[in-house]
Amino acid sequence: MKRLFVLGSLMVLAGCGVDGDPIRPSYNGTVSAGTDGVSAGVGTKVIRGNVSVHVGTSL
Repeated sequence: MKRLFVLGSLMVLAGCGVDGDPIRPSYNGTVSAGTDGVSAGVGTKVIRGNVSVHVGTSL
């Protein structure tokens, strides 16, 4: 009985959906050459209101 209650609760929660359209991340890539050699980087950024999240790496 508990499993059916949990399953039903999850179905109701999933049926509610999210508020608004999905947030599209922006992608960027850089390549630079200098006296120290060549470097490259990739990353993605998501901005929602005052909150910004950036994830990336330098190669």
